[in-house]
Amino acid sequence: MESEKEQLITANSVLINDLRQIIDSARQRVAVTVNAELTMMYWHIGERINREILGNQRTEYGKQIVSQVAAQLQELYGTKGFEPRTIRRMMQFASLFPDIQIVTPLVTQLSWSHFLVVMPLKDEIQREFYLTMAASEHWSKRMLQSKIDGMLFERTAFP
Repeated sequence: MESEKEQLITANSVLINDLRQIIDSARQRVAVTVNAELTMMYWHIGERINREILGNQRTEYGKQIVSQVAAQLQELYGTKGFEPRTIRRMMQFASLFPDIQIVTPLVTQLSWSHFLVVMPLKDEIQREFYLTMAASEHWSKRMLQSKIDGMLFERTAFP
């Protein structure tokens, strides 16, 4: 027969395990929400800059605006995440995925890194295929990269 002390220890252990599950689940939901919001922010920044550059239809202006925007955003929000290269990636993201109705559901399932992996693909259908597969199969960024690398290897190995 279990003593009162053993029963208390068992009950406490069950309670702690339940609380851990609650906390871990909440943290996971927060991480997914933060990632989705950041990715959508990147899309909106890229789309807005693209619209500004295309509105003026001046290539030289476009080069200047990226540097200026990056410098001003870094001054306001710090250097991490607002380098000119990152700003150009945001612009590329919005350009490659111009339909926000397609982007919105994907960002709740995929990270910014997933999008960065598929952006170099030249074929729009391939980009959409790999993103759809990554979302439906819950591929990590590494798994997505290995699938793309495998596809590229097969193409070059067997013409």
